[in-house]
Amino acid sequence: MYTLPEIEEEVKELMIGRKEELETLYLARDADESGFIAVYGRRRVGKTYLVRKAFDGDFAFYHTGIANVGKKEQLARFVRSLQKYGLAEKVRPKDWFEAFDLLSVGLEKLPPGKKVVFIDELPWMDTPKSNFVSALENFWNGWASAREDMLLIVCGSASSWILSKIVDNHGGLHNRLTDRIHLKPFNLAECEALAQERGLAMPRAHVLEAYMIFGGVPYYWTLLKSSLGLAQNVDRLCFCEGGALADEFAQLYASLFRRPLGHIAVVTALSTKKIGMTREEVIAATGAEDSGALTKVLKELEACGFVRKYRIPGCKAKGAIYQLIDNFTLFYFKFLQGDVERPRDFWSTLHMSQEVRIWRGLAFERVCLEHVDSIRRTLGIAGVRSRVYAFGFEADLADGHPGGQIDLVIDRDDDVINLCEMKCLGGEYVIDEAERRKLENRREAFLRKTRTSKAVHLTIVSANGTKRNVYAQNLQGALPAESLF
Repeated sequence: MYTLPEIEEEVKELMIGRKEELETLYLARDADESGFIAVYGRRRVGKTYLVRKAFDGDFAFYHTGIANVGKKEQLARFVRSLQKYGLAEKVRPKDWFEAFDLLSVGLEKLPPGKKVVFIDELPWMDTPKSNFVSALENFWNGWASAREDMLLIVCGSASSWILSKIVDNHGGLHNRLTDRIHLKPFNLAECEALAQERGLAMPRAHVLEAYMIFGGVPYYWTLLKSSLGLAQNVDRLCFCEGGALADEFAQLYASLFRRPLGHIAVVTALSTKKIGMTREEVIAATGAEDSGALTKVLKELEACGFVRKYRIPGCKAKGAIYQLIDNFTLFYFKFLQGDVERPRDFWSTLHMSQEVRIWRGLAFERVCLEHVDSIRRTLGIAGVRSRVYAFGFEADLADGHPGGQIDLVIDRDDDVINLCEMKCLGGEYVIDEAERRKLENRREAFLRKTRTSKAVHLTIVSANGTKRNVYAQNLQGALPAESLF
């Protein structure tokens, strides 16, 4: 059995990022007991690539489900995979119970040692009235879990199915997983490393803007051509007829959720309100019923990383806010949705227009929200527990205080609160007397509304840095975009 330092050495330099995920897989491989791991995450995030790369294709059995075919064809394909790995002769199982029996018999004939079984696109195999999940339960509970030499890894693009049928199963697979891997998109530093690996000549300003559009989805980044500039790549992928990402929005939600209309309705509503919506506001905007179905939709969107859920201090559970944070989805709603025809060179021609400048400012705020850990590390508070939320306040006409919104509040357990202002301008952020007064007014409004006894610090995160002058001297933090990397 390998020790953790040996496993850490094994994963070193294997691929960009994914260190924790690889360690999870290798610890399960080297354990003295059988393991059952579910890998889930949004489309194009690299789930299959992770598992195949981790084991270099060395599987005792590997099978991929087929989209849009019935039980008979699914079984026939499963048998072909069994034959490919020498685990069965040409047979015709009548159901999934017999098919998994064939798999177990074939695996028993293999030499001693851990046997890695990888079943990809598992949700597609669960066709109507097929009893697939029951057969899988029987395979694991009745045979594999009693052994010490099995590692079963299941994966699929339909994350909602993986979550409901495997991760949160309340039947025979309840609490049967030995581990789960929620594969998340890359962060900025990992995207920068991927760009460098692929020979993309991208300064950090371009990496940042690409992240605002594509998020950290590795597949999207692999579509970028090194022979083109960023604006040309965006035009080619999103605005040209037949572009690889021109129809990605519909495919994205259809692949993740079997009944995606409810999910699309929710993200459409959330796209209209930057700070997010309460459940009641989502119901009012979508016309959805206040039911378990809506709870499931919100939970799945959160689990897949499209939505973040946060609470403002003092609010009850029903006051939770749901905020759309998926960069590509928001880019779609801003520039790709609807019948408006954009020219094929839209981004190259208008990427410095006022419309795009406004979008860029909002997108930068989302990137900061996605990299709060990096901001905390730069501030030197990585080890301090904290809550993160947004805070809005209405105008107080009686006192003459204007309303406003603070998009990022870091509420720390060391009795300090950072009020973060995110600025994405063409050059340095310059604080003059009027700007300084506005910042101080927001701080005073926050103190007045919350009545907090904590120290409240003004913190600036600026894409192009903050100019040092007399009005910036008293800031408790001024962070450049590099701090996000």
